[in-house]
This record gives sequence, C-alpha cells and structure tokens, in this order.
Amino acid sequence: MSVLVFGHRNPDTDAICSAIAYADLLQRTTRPDAVAACCGPPNNRTEFALRRAGVAAPRIVMDVRPQVEDVCRRDIVTASFGEVFHEAYQRMKQSDLRAIPVIDSSRKVVGVLSVLHLMDLFFHNEDDPIRSRTVATCLQKICNVLGGTFQHAIQPEQRDELLVMVGAMSAEGFTERMQQFPAKRLIVVCGDRPTIQLPAIEHGVRALVLTGGFSLSPGLVELAKIRGVSVIISPFDTVNTTLRLKSSQFIDPVVDQQFVTVLGRSTVTEARAIVERSQQPVFPVVDDDGVLVGLSFKSDLINPPKPQLVLVDHNELGQAVSGAEEAEIVEVLDHHRLGGGLKSTQPIRFINEPVGSTCTLVARQFRAAGITPTPGIALCMASGIISDTLYLRSPTTTDIDREVLAWLKPLCGTVDVDEYAKEFFEIGSALRSSTPLQVISEDCKEFSEDDVRFSISQIEETGFDLFWDRKDELRAALEDFAAKNRLDFSALLVTDVVSNGSLLLLSHESEAWEEINYPRLDRSLYALKGIVSRKKQLLPLLAQLISTASA
Repeated sequence: MSVLVFGHRNPDTDAICSAIAYADLLQRTTRPDAVAACCGPPNNRTEFALRRAGVAAPRIVMDVRPQVEDVCRRDIVTASFGEVFHEAYQRMKQSDLRAIPVIDSSRKVVGVLSVLHLMDLFFHNEDDPIRSRTVATCLQKICNVLGGTFQHAIQPEQRDELLVMVGAMSAEGFTERMQQFPAKRLIVVCGDRPTIQLPAIEHGVRALVLTGGFSLSPGLVELAKIRGVSVIISPFDTVNTTLRLKSSQFIDPVVDQQFVTVLGRSTVTEARAIVERSQQPVFPVVDDDGVLVGLSFKSDLINPPKPQLVLVDHNELGQAVSGAEEAEIVEVLDHHRLGGGLKSTQPIRFINEPVGSTCTLVARQFRAAGITPTPGIALCMASGIISDTLYLRSPTTTDIDREVLAWLKPLCGTVDVDEYAKEFFEIGSALRSSTPLQVISEDCKEFSEDDVRFSISQIEETGFDLFWDRKDELRAALEDFAAKNRLDFSALLVTDVVSNGSLLLLSHESEAWEEINYPRLDRSLYALKGIVSRKKQLLPLLAQLISTASA
C-alpha cells in the first residue's frame, strides 16, 4: 500500500501545498510510493496556486480505513458448476488453496468449494455398495481426466449417473454380477481381457474403459458400435484409472451454496465482524452486483496491513482524515501546538517547529537532501508560505520563513513572486463566491480546551465590505454548524490582508466573552485589531478566556 501524505481536514493552501511538495520529495528519495492526498477539494485560492504551478491537485480521500478491496487477493482461482473434481482440485493444488469460490457465467458468486467438500465425492455413502460406486459425470470429462482417447463415442457430453464396475474377477462371476444392473448405467473398467470386454459389449453397457493403453480389436469395435457402447482407452493401470474415473465426478452436489461474501467497498472493520463468526475457509469479495472481484482469507481481514500516513500541517487526530486512528502514522511535519491522540508503535520522525508555514519546513527538507525542487513544486511551496504568513506580514512569520521564501523565489521559473502574491490574495474571495456553510468549512479546525469543544474557521479578504453584507447569514451558519457538530461554539475569523486586522464572529457568546477586551461591534461580533493568526494569536486568546471562565 502507498504512503499517503495528508494535510488536515478542510485543508487550506499550506496544507495542500505542503502535502504535494513533501510527497514529491519522498518520491525522489525514500518512498517512491508516496501519494499526496487531501480530505476535501481545494478552495479557489489553492486552485489558483496549483494552476499557476502546473501541478495536479492531491487525491481526495475522505476516509483511510482500508476497504476489503484494498487488502483482498486479486489473483483469483475459481470453479464453475459442470466442472469435475480433478479440474477443481488441480487448480486448488497449483495455487495452494483449500477453498475457492464457484461462479456463474457472469462471474457472480454462486457457492464455495473446499477440499473437504471434494473429499465427499470420494467417500460419500461408503456403507451403500451401489451409491458408493456411483459417479455423476459425462464420458468426455472421464476421457479428459484420464488423458485418454475415444475408440468409439456416443453422446460423450451427456450427463450420466454411472455405476463403476472393475472387471477383475472371473468372466462368469463378472457377467453374472453385471446383469444385476441397468446396462446404460454401467461403466466397465478392464484391461486386455476379451472375456470381460465381450460380455460387457453384448450387455450394452454405457462405456467400456480399457486400461494400460490397450485397445479393442476391430471386431469388438464394430460390435460396440452396433450395441451403442462407447469405448475409452486409458494410459493408466486399472487402479489409477479407477481413481481418476472417480475424480471425474461433477462438483455440483458438494458446492456449499450457503456461503458468506464480503462487499469490496465495506471497511475491513465491518468485514471483520462478519468473518469472525463464520467457519468458512475463504471469503469471496464481491461488488455491489455480486460480481467476484477478489478473495480474502480470515487472516487477511483479522490482521490487515495498516495504511501508512504522513501528516503535514497538523498533529492532532481530531484534525486528521477519518480513519487515521486505525492507520500507522510514520511521519509528522507541523508548525502548530502539540495536540493529543497520536500514538506510534515505534519511533517516527516528528518535526514540529515554530515557523509561519509547513511549506517552510518542507523546503528545508529539500535543501537538507540537496535536491532542487522543480519550478512548479517551488511555486507550490512559496504559495503555502505566502498564504500562511500573509506574505510575511503575519506575526507568525519568522526569519526562517523569510530566508526560505528568498531561496524559493529564483526557483519558481519565470513567475514574479511579488506580483503573484498580489494576485493570490485577490483571487477567490470566499465571501463573494461561496455559501455560508462553504465559507465556514473552507479552512476550519476543531479544538478542545478545558473540556470545551469549539471550531475556528478563517478566511482572508481584501477589506470587510462583503462581510457586512453577509454577517447575519454567516452567524446563522455558525449556529447550525456548532449544533450539528455538537460543539460548544463555532467562530469565524475574517482577516483583512490589507489592514492586518480581523473580525471575529461567534455562533453565540457566554460569560467568558466579557473578558475579551476587544471592541464588540454587534451581537457575537468583535473587532480584533492586529490579530491575523488563528494559531499564534486567536487560539491562545480563546484558551485564556475559556480557562478564566472555567476557574
């Protein structure tokens, strides 16, 4: 399985660009199977950045919990009704399988066949001398299994229930015993013994099988044609011919038609609950129409390989892609506070530095590896830094961000980064083009402080004119978002990249907001002069207010 490089949920430009750039670096160094992924589509600004950089958007993956089709075996061995023991067993033996699915002509699963089921064909009704020697098959299948030839054949494809008789006794005893059974149900196995061959042909048996490669004399062949007796020449001796004849029985009666299948698109966790209760040896994996797509053993589903993730621009499970708690986190690159929930069974690389952008950290990894990024990847990383530091104007900006962006600028090809940054912030106003829910969801992160769960969304605008037109519907959307996600409150930080200030809109206020010490402009609305960073400025402020209220 590939290693997926993921930003946080509701990814911003830094999350998506750092995932793309770091996946590119891993592909060129230690993990050629690295794939950039994201939990949702890029916003308008990020799309602009990717388009200008000429790089593809990450793969959208909403849940990394492995599905059955991700871990099942694709090299499937199957059987079908109308096949015989020998055909199915040889196939199972070659693939070292103890059970295989049985399918119809449209590849829909109609049963499961195991080695134990096949043994029933050999050893069924051992106490009944008639039924124990009955073989349900056709003469063509017998000839194929024997690797023999027909000296004469009548309706070789016809299905028959044949009684096997071996001409190993005296001619008189054999003839007497043979006449006790219906001629057209008998198949006689004998060697080069005309004293057995003649009475069998005269009796009009269904078929005569000659062992040891012997053939009938021309006269007896003519008599066989007259009496309607098929003649098969077997290269094997009598014992092995008889065994192979029994192995030419149709598998149909022993196919288990009370079977369990697993949907390929179900999660391994869901499938595990099904297979743990079943004694079935293998589990056909099917699509929604019941068509076979793979095969799983119980062990495949009880202990499946875990998906591997590299987290960028976050380090909390609460902000990670769904299913991350069941994955193996192999690496983290982040510039936020340490969160909770991450665990590993072995040491991992964990880079967490107080810089303005995760793309800064990724660019430093390129430099440390001595690898020059392509112009597209360089512009991609520059976009993440420009976005998260408001083009180096945010208080989160460090000298490292400035130095790294200066290193990236000449690597961005023909792009004038100063002009590009202006275009970047002018493109894609969320307030101009998005619904209230889209505005809130575009760059939203959830947090928990002193058992208070809340979300903070942030958008960057050039001026607040559009906000004033939409503040009431945005407040209503925040209230709905908090209720649906069972949050204590939701907040929207609207940052003006020109004035370097923000407006803070809340779903509702509590007594804690009396201590905020910023101007209250309207119900649940505050002017936060000089605050532009969710991470470094707003989150610590809210955490302090919540802590004070709790105390």
